[in-house]
Amino acid sequence: MGKQLWGIRGAAALVAAGLTLTACTSSGTPSGTPAAGAPGASALDNAKGVTTVDFWHSMTGQNATALTALVNAFNAAHRGKIEVKPLFQGTYDDVIAKYKAAVQQKGTPSLVQVYDIGTRFMIDSKQTVPAQAFVDKDGYPIADIDPNIRNYYTAGGKLASMPFNSSMPLLYLNADAFKEAGLDPAKPPRDLAELGEMAKKLTKKDGSGQTVRYGFGAAIYGWFVEELIAESGTLYCDQGNGRTGNAGKVLFDSAQGAQAVQWWADLVKGGYAANTGRVPADAQAAFKSGKVAMHLESTGVLRGYTEAAKFTVGTAPFPKIDATDQGGPAIGGASLWIDGPGHSDAEQRASWEFVKFLSAPEQQAAWHTGTGYFPVNTKALDEPADKAWLAKYPQFQTAIDELHATKPTPATAGCLLGVMPQARKSVETAIEQTVSGAKTAQQALTDAAKGLQPAVDGYNSAVN
Repeated sequence: MGKQLWGIRGAAALVAAGLTLTACTSSGTPSGTPAAGAPGASALDNAKGVTTVDFWHSMTGQNATALTALVNAFNAAHRGKIEVKPLFQGTYDDVIAKYKAAVQQKGTPSLVQVYDIGTRFMIDSKQTVPAQAFVDKDGYPIADIDPNIRNYYTAGGKLASMPFNSSMPLLYLNADAFKEAGLDPAKPPRDLAELGEMAKKLTKKDGSGQTVRYGFGAAIYGWFVEELIAESGTLYCDQGNGRTGNAGKVLFDSAQGAQAVQWWADLVKGGYAANTGRVPADAQAAFKSGKVAMHLESTGVLRGYTEAAKFTVGTAPFPKIDATDQGGPAIGGASLWIDGPGHSDAEQRASWEFVKFLSAPEQQAAWHTGTGYFPVNTKALDEPADKAWLAKYPQFQTAIDELHATKPTPATAGCLLGVMPQARKSVETAIEQTVSGAKTAQQALTDAAKGLQPAVDGYNSAVN
């Protein structure tokens, strides 16, 4: 999961876009809009020539290579009928910005990949055909999509978009450092208190008193706090985490949120946790080089870690705030949205055929093994290629067990909030203020929630 953030200007632009989007769809519902429903297979049967699907995405590196292979396979199977054109648009934030401009210019792509925290905005844009409409049209076996992954992208009891690249948060361990410190990597910390105690034992200094290995380290990334709150079984925002209605306020300044942030800051102040800042790559480098013994990150980096580290990489479930917490992690990553207005029935149907292809077990197994993202289709794990990959990277089994142990609830679904990217940034600022000693965690989070409220209100006014 990439670190994608918006600042104050980004949130203001989002609100402005909400006003524009509402105006775009307020007069009537012409053919091809979501109200017209999902076109059936006959739309392609009746189409002349090749139907082109412009697919906007944000994949780079190995992820882009894996995606290109899937696109090529689909195009080869549908030669003369459908051609998918993958178009890289930059970061997830770049995609949202370009998408808003495309709506205003009435030039949206056929299909677009949008990160998890852009879900509320995409629903409110009224530019897409809900995945549920196609599911219902085809009798698609939606039960094959993992219930926890499906849970995130469901609003009002309906699947809004099709999950594609999903990630799970994990606790990564330097197993060699554990053994050196007299700890058993097979018995990792279950909650923050245990993690803190182990971090103290894992911290190592040289003869001059300089720290050569910190017990813990992670990027100052709001996603991790979101995950800890979900693990506690409490909500990040009101209205059932935005599932029963548009969220009107954030709740990250709860006792659970404050406990998590204060714990983090105290470890840094005590010299047991590295403070590498907000850039994920810096925190990742610290772990891979052995300068940090325990580390929070997503499943997406597992393969890279095992190949780059000169020590045995272990994995453990993402820690809970308290061992008795009954929640679980929320899915990260992105999903696929099919655009309606301005796109022919054949184009919409072709987009859905590609989405179905990507979601099938064989393709999800190829995607999982080629990238490290979690397979959204439960049957992918039964594919021979996937079983072979798990045998090579047994550390990934932790993520499978973690997801299967999580009960789908509003808390584990994650928060649907129109200004969620800005909320995440606000939490990161609160972490920094707490680490520096400028504020207590409770005060920093309370101030962050108050500071965010005008953006929440402005967004909701724009789309309601």
